[in-house]
Amino acid sequence: MMTSAQIAFFRLAASGLLPPSLFGPTVPASTERAARSGRLRIEVVTHCWAYSHFLAYQLSSLVLFPPRDADITVTVFFSPEDRETVQVLDYFDQYQVPGVSWNWQSVSKDALFRRGIGRNRAALETKADWVWFTDCDVMFRQGCFDSLAHALQGRRDTLVYPEREHATDLLGDESPLIRRDAAPLQLQDVDPAEFAPRPLSKATGPFQITHGDVCRAVGYCRDIRVLQAPAEKFAKCHEDRVYRWLLQSSGTAVPVQGVYRLRHASKGRYGGRAAERKARMWIRSLQARLK
Repeated sequence: MMTSAQIAFFRLAASGLLPPSLFGPTVPASTERAARSGRLRIEVVTHCWAYSHFLAYQLSSLVLFPPRDADITVTVFFSPEDRETVQVLDYFDQYQVPGVSWNWQSVSKDALFRRGIGRNRAALETKADWVWFTDCDVMFRQGCFDSLAHALQGRRDTLVYPEREHATDLLGDESPLIRRDAAPLQLQDVDPAEFAPRPLSKATGPFQITHGDVCRAVGYCRDIRVLQAPAEKFAKCHEDRVYRWLLQSSGTAVPVQGVYRLRHASKGRYGGRAAERKARMWIRSLQARLK
């Protein structure tokens, strides 16, 4: 109960009720950040629990559409208890992709369930010029990282995000795209015709691209204890909103090609009874129709 009350407090604070300087380190001024140009280093940070079928699409996109003008480190936080995710990571270990380095990070299940823990660790340890915090239902298809690297030349922004994504309609569990038993473990690609462009209005959980110097200085909700505490089940990702509040930025849109996302009604990683999951799916479907 105390954890819920603490999270509610920080969600309220992030609405502008309190200054972020009370709860986190000072974001370095833009003049204190490197304005990198040339071949940039970009780190992608994702988490996977019970979403191995989505992760296979994400990692496949890096094999099928490797970068030419940037060096990408792909950091995946996972738990050894999630055997299907382990199998996906083992499968992709066989691929040596030019410009791509795999970085699998094994953590305890309860640490994985609080996504802010892994994101904070990655932020503080990164050697990259920019860090893209994302989710494993996002794919980086043709031209994605090359266009991003071009857009980031010489920039010192705190936080940027893609101008648009290409997304599916809200998919149910029986969709051939996301059925767990749809295909054996192999490289997976999608038909772009099944995706429609969607403009993005701010940085959100899957689309937060932060300057590396900012990451190393402030982490990811580093000093907010409740958002760095392990959880018994996969916790709602309230830390993303708090993170943007601490950065005092909703992000700046930049042109990025090839950003694709599988939108899905079921949030299976959160667990719960079947009736609860169906209720969540119904609510998400209704919200999608109302937007």
